[in-house]
Amino acid sequence: MAKENGKQETSQSIKVKITKKSNVQPKKKIGRKECQLVTFDLPYLGFFYNQKLLIYKGNGSDYEETVTKLKEGLSKVLEEFYQLAGILARDDDGVFKIVYDDDMDGVEVLEAIVDHDGKDGDHDGMMVSAEELASKEISFMKDLIPYDGILNLEGLHRPLLAIQLTKLRNGLAMGCAFNHAVLDGTSTWHFMRSWADICCGANTISLAPFLDRTKARSTRVKLTIPEAPPQPESVALQPLREKLFKFSETTIEKIKTALNSGKRDDIPPFSTFQTLSTHIWRAVTAARGLKPEEPTAFAIFVDCRKRVSPSMPESYFGNLIQAVFTGTAAGLVTGNPPEFSASMIQAAIKAHDAAAIEKRNKEFEGNPFIFQYKDAGMNCVAVGSSPRFKVYDVDFGFGKPERVRSGTNNRFDGMVYLYPGKDGGKSIDVEISLEANAMEKLEKDKEFLLDGEVV
Repeated sequence: MAKENGKQETSQSIKVKITKKSNVQPKKKIGRKECQLVTFDLPYLGFFYNQKLLIYKGNGSDYEETVTKLKEGLSKVLEEFYQLAGILARDDDGVFKIVYDDDMDGVEVLEAIVDHDGKDGDHDGMMVSAEELASKEISFMKDLIPYDGILNLEGLHRPLLAIQLTKLRNGLAMGCAFNHAVLDGTSTWHFMRSWADICCGANTISLAPFLDRTKARSTRVKLTIPEAPPQPESVALQPLREKLFKFSETTIEKIKTALNSGKRDDIPPFSTFQTLSTHIWRAVTAARGLKPEEPTAFAIFVDCRKRVSPSMPESYFGNLIQAVFTGTAAGLVTGNPPEFSASMIQAAIKAHDAAAIEKRNKEFEGNPFIFQYKDAGMNCVAVGSSPRFKVYDVDFGFGKPERVRSGTNNRFDGMVYLYPGKDGGKSIDVEISLEANAMEKLEKDKEFLLDGEVV
């Protein structure tokens, strides 16, 4: 299949045409800055760039004016978040670091239009609307996000952040690709909200990023890059499907009440996250049709900012997450009441305290290696992102997003992303990637869906 501007063209996805490529640097001179990557960052070098897609319905603003405003705001916000305008490097000992200098290219910005059969799509009738895209699967929209299939190790030669702004009939699609070795979800949305605030007229950001990673971990880890770095399998080679399941606040409360009514008195109440995680783990395990004796695992990427000692501020900029695992036989998950699985998840999260984090760090530092993004375990359900991230508050001055999604990178059979629902309250959107047959069963599982909506 042909490629144009580095984008893979398929009949299953919208096509785009890149009309302009530029780079954005911090507005003011900063000079040379270096920041050592620490133990919390290094496991993600073998992952893909972390992709986010925000779809906006315009307020009548001209596309070119909007792009100019976004780039001006980006230049301003990069004065504080200048690390995103740098590149990865290694010192003579093989220790990874972020290097920024004023003469570097900065953030890559791509401007694009929808391309229909080679036509430019300038006419409104040739373009798609924000509402149409908001209801599509991410595989259809993958060309709206840059750096598809690019490993974070490529940050040695590429910008650490790339942004694609695609013109829609009545709005704009903002695709972002962040180098995951540089930041986690908390830092991603801190940056996005700060950028939006600047675009809305703020002179300064409300919360400056805490940039000294060595306060969380000072150990210098010498990491050797193999001659042939591990290449994650392409999602395109796997028979995967991705769906968005929307759970209302009422539905979640119903599940949570039922779960807590069956728990033992000596167990603390199950949280909303533990409740929904249990609901997903049990349903996916059943949909996979596993034999009772087959293993199944559950993984959560836990924010460690308040778990490390001393604790780090919410504004800590970088990765301060670790994967927490639990698992058992599939038959025990599906055959027992839901509080059985919920207790396992609750216990795993509680046990990941400062001592457990320190132990994990020392184990990695004693034998550092590059993970692959799918090293979660057999028959795993892995939860990333968080409904705590206020993704629908990212308003650049033309309204809240119609939809916020994760891209196709870093997806494997059992990967789950959680986002707050657009409707607000305690509603939650659940993105799930599964093998095609299992997904078909999950979509028909009335006990899983309840009154939820599938997009």
